[in-house]
Amino acid sequence: MGQANAIHSPLRSMCRIGRDSKGRWVVQESRGKYGGLFVSRAAALRFAMFENGTPHAAVMVPGTLELNMAMGA
Repeated sequence: MGQANAIHSPLRSMCRIGRDSKGRWVVQESRGKYGGLFVSRAAALRFAMFENGTPHAAVMVPGTLELNMAMGA
């Protein structure tokens, strides 16, 4: 019997999702290319999935995550 080959496609990018010190939901692309502030977890996840094209490209971050758009400049 043949062995099934798994097809792995590289992720476009990885997003971190968490809350900032003011309680807002934050999405930050790992290389700082994009990000944003959101009023709900659902909105943050929807944005991350839209930008990446897959729900597997998002990581929930424990603790505080502050939006830093300067890191991608």
